[in-house]
Amino acid sequence: MAARAFGVLAGLAVVAGLLTAPAAATAEELPPPVAQKPYLGWSSWSLESTNYPGVNPTGTASWLTEAHVLQQADVLAAKFKQHGYTYVNIDAGWANSFDEHARPVVNPVTFPDGMKYVADYVHRKGLKLGSYLAVGLDLKAYNDGNSPIAGTANCHTRDLVYPDLRKTNGWDSAYKIDFANPCSQSYVDSLAQLLAGWGVDFLKLDGVGPGSFKGGEDHTNTSDVEAWHRAIAKTGRPMEFVISWALSHRQAGVWKANTNGWRVDTDVECYCDTLVTWNASVKQRWTDVVQWIPDAGPGHWNNLDSLDVGSGRMDGLTEAERQSYMTLWAIEAAPLYIGDDLTRLDDYGVKLLTNDEVIAVNQAGIPAKPVSQTSDQQVWYNRNADGSYTVALFNLAAVPARVSADLAQLGITGPVQIRDLWAHQEAGTTAADLPAHGSRLFKVTPRDRNALAAPAVVHGTAATGTSVSLAWDASKGAQSYDVYANGRKVATVAGPAATVTGLQPSTSYDFTVVANQGYGRPSAPSRKISLTTPAAGGPKGYEAENGSPQGGATVYDCACSGGKKVGYLGGSGYVVLPTVTTAKAGTYLMQLSYVDGDSSRTGIVTVNGTSFPLPVAGSNDDDWNTPQTVTVPVYLQAGANTIQFGNQAGYVYDVDKITV
Repeated sequence: MAARAFGVLAGLAVVAGLLTAPAAATAEELPPPVAQKPYLGWSSWSLESTNYPGVNPTGTASWLTEAHVLQQADVLAAKFKQHGYTYVNIDAGWANSFDEHARPVVNPVTFPDGMKYVADYVHRKGLKLGSYLAVGLDLKAYNDGNSPIAGTANCHTRDLVYPDLRKTNGWDSAYKIDFANPCSQSYVDSLAQLLAGWGVDFLKLDGVGPGSFKGGEDHTNTSDVEAWHRAIAKTGRPMEFVISWALSHRQAGVWKANTNGWRVDTDVECYCDTLVTWNASVKQRWTDVVQWIPDAGPGHWNNLDSLDVGSGRMDGLTEAERQSYMTLWAIEAAPLYIGDDLTRLDDYGVKLLTNDEVIAVNQAGIPAKPVSQTSDQQVWYNRNADGSYTVALFNLAAVPARVSADLAQLGITGPVQIRDLWAHQEAGTTAADLPAHGSRLFKVTPRDRNALAAPAVVHGTAATGTSVSLAWDASKGAQSYDVYANGRKVATVAGPAATVTGLQPSTSYDFTVVANQGYGRPSAPSRKISLTTPAAGGPKGYEAENGSPQGGATVYDCACSGGKKVGYLGGSGYVVLPTVTTAKAGTYLMQLSYVDGDSSRTGIVTVNGTSFPLPVAGSNDDDWNTPQTVTVPVYLQAGANTIQFGNQAGYVYDVDKITV
């Protein structure tokens, strides 16, 4: 869980006294849109949260002072602004009380000149100031319900809350605000006006749900987020607005409509004697970001949290891990905000953070996606606007391994130019021997950029005894696609998906897809995939509760198929599903129905003794009752097959059933 609960009051702040809000902009004076690209900057929380010797001498968050923030701003302006880093974001820890209007007050001991002074200072350096609040009405701000709301005639804190004083946010450190009462919007307006009056350019609203591993009515803060969106707009000041932490994807529509970004995961910090470690919790981002990839774009970005790669001694990472860390943030178009002490960076860290070729990948704003995650050796890619491709190789294993990108699978055919963006030199191949947790990052440019690219990453999504559904990544400029089964054209479709019908049960087919344009040559065929249809009347379902739970795995009730699931998987717990029988050997599509109220958990699936990792999308809202599904190809032998779910190294999602 995120440790910003360290007296969340420490994370709120505003100065005492009523400030006049700037007049709302007229239609002719609308401020420019914010977050058209992922932002770059620096943030304070990694330093506040660490136990690294000497950083927080008098306890958690004691590093945070006005002097330290201005010092970081000086370095950011001098060394990093030229590379695009402009935000100086002050996280939790800058308040110690609330004023008579229930607005948090800047700690005069640690910020003696106040937040307006700090904002003016960073603005003079061509930088922007970020601030922090936690969602809800802080318990101490309530003041027995008697505090009047600034800018209103008869609203008080008692008008903001529910009669039962129900609590909310990721730490239950605030009363849930009832937005059925107009006074609640007025309260949020008063906070937004105060921040704007200081000159704040960025707001992080923390502990928002559903998410932060909490859900249900009390921890659903969609109304708060909508109220903040309205309040910021009323100020007339361009202010980037992001929400945190580990948001639930089930409310992605609300987050996209009302914010400029959302954290997809828990804190990256380890709350240990370094800033982070690989296992706590850098590596989790490779699975947790995946379900969010389609949601990112201009105006709203997937936030992976602080980038702590600047100082090997303080970061707690190897050089290979530091490069992989920044590579993922860059290819995901995630905000790049440094969490290190900018006065203590090493040469390697500066080299990573100021690589303009890598930063350009990030600023292009096209999130990459994995080709497959059924291995620790992964290839992630995207197609760029100029016809080139970004290709990243990752070895997520704890031992060295070779990783290779199949360019044909990515839709790339013909001669290419390959540039290694970390080495700043041309490369002859998109394969590499990588150290543990290592990476490479390439820009691959086809010599003929005008040629229509082949459909990329063709994969199966569903199958019956007489049909197979396919999907693929679209080819830019394609007007239609021809689908081939065993060399025979079986469908023509307009978009990047098709269901091929009229197939034979228990039969293997090789599928390829060709893109067509209105003129000129069609594309080369996609990389072939082979799939086998299930038996007539298939696919068949196999309930987990009818299998064999072992090692503490337990059957639970849920709103699942058959009303049951198997949970408590992971460590010694595993489940062997009922014997899966097929008439013919081949690659089949297996749909897994699972329940995961956590961030994305990974199961190890073992089919007839052969294992592969299968990460899934978690809901982050503690909902362990509602199933989700994922489809993955598995090779099955003719006759009886054994399929097992477990993971000795970590927690696993609950298993409802499989359908093959």
